[in-house]
Amino acid sequence: DVQLQASGGGLVQAGGSLRLSCAASGFTFDDYAIGWFRQAPGKEREGVSCISSEGSTHYKDSVKGRAFMSRDNAKNSAYLEMNSLRPEDTAVYYCATGTLCWLMDYFGKGTLVTVSS
Repeated sequence: DVQLQASGGGLVQAGGSLRLSCAASGFTFDDYAIGWFRQAPGKEREGVSCISSEGSTHYKDSVKGRAFMSRDNAKNSAYLEMNSLRPEDTAVYYCATGTLCWLMDYFGKGTLVTVSS
């Protein structure tokens, strides 16, 4: 079974940084894109960043320049570093996988990021 577990969330002050991790299992990690999505209270889930199987990265406009995504195929893991965090970044963050960026087939359990002003 495909499993994705996000971790690294927490409470951080505005302007701070966090590094989220996504541990994956149950599929050939190297062959798939990994995405980070988030859902804020009362809002729809939205894509934040994505890294293709070839390593190309893509970002939501509002996080460009503040977010950096990477993957370590040897560890079946992906990471999202976010800097200069803003209160509007507060959300549950999920990692997901699919054949192409943004076209995700599986979502894991999320990790809560709370940014205080």
